[in-house]
Amino acid sequence: MRDLTEFVAGLPKVELHVHHVGSAAPATVARLAERHAGSTPVPADAQLLAEYFTFTDFAHFIEIYLSVVDLIRDAEDVATLTYDIGVNLAAQNVRYAELTLTPYSSITRGIPAEAFCEAVEDARARVARDHGTELRWCFDIPGEAGIPSADVTLETALKHRPDGLVSFGLGGPERGVPREWFAPHFAQARAAGLRSVPHAGESTGPETIWDALRHLDAERIGHGIAAASDPALMAHLRDNDIALEVCPTSNACTRSVPSLAEHPLPALVAAGVPVTINSDDPPMFSTTLNQEYLVAASLLGLDADGVAGLARQGVRYSFLDDARKAALIAEIDAYTEAFQG
Repeated sequence: MRDLTEFVAGLPKVELHVHHVGSAAPATVARLAERHAGSTPVPADAQLLAEYFTFTDFAHFIEIYLSVVDLIRDAEDVATLTYDIGVNLAAQNVRYAELTLTPYSSITRGIPAEAFCEAVEDARARVARDHGTELRWCFDIPGEAGIPSADVTLETALKHRPDGLVSFGLGGPERGVPREWFAPHFAQARAAGLRSVPHAGESTGPETIWDALRHLDAERIGHGIAAASDPALMAHLRDNDIALEVCPTSNACTRSVPSLAEHPLPALVAAGVPVTINSDDPPMFSTTLNQEYLVAASLLGLDADGVAGLARQGVRYSFLDDARKAALIAEIDAYTEAFQG
């Protein structure tokens, strides 16, 4: 059988946990850093960015991430960034992606909420037209900015709701940012038809995941790898069909796990916890979604059929409608059969 790398490259996929600014290509980041030279610590050199994107711990990752966020300063930057991300996803045969946006970060830097939403919707339409990849949005509260950021995020979601918005999230540092702070915001978002997808259990323990379930009615968990240390939690996730959005290389780069070899993905799968494979902030971690599938295949000992199963799982736990899910799973099945034929 041909090489698994080739199989993964052509495999139709979905991406359910990938951040907007965190997906900016090094060339894009360097160009923006040059444009804003003198007001940013980000190097205006794509080669130097590899060193800049070497993280000592999760707090350092957040610090660096926010410095890149600060480079997006007008609606044109937002549209360009979003379109470029869509092009890169399409090149990996990603058919559908739920991109995590943090509108608060742009709004506080002077981009009006309406302009932000118009910019991402313009890019979404162009990506679908030019490349056939469907983009949808998760509006994410940056936890480090507290309740005021949640207020702005919710208001933007409800008052300026773009057509592509499907879910409501919570990111940033977990330590010192209790999930229950944001329960009223998630309740209002859910009442408006948005799905609940908070981060939890990435850099903290399983209790953060329990809190996301209890207080935010989480339908999927961003990362959630700490569940591996709590058998009762793994059983709850399995029995209630709540998937984790697992991003292996990210977890190693942010030191949330000691190394890829020690990643708890195999333990989670062995316990029957539903998992999806994702890239998080791929250029910052020198990875791609295709590479994350290969990492998962290595950790789990999967062949092409097993990798195709991961792709189907991603589709099942996406927020696509049933008809689109069925069509995409059929496409995965047909590709796998043709590749092995």
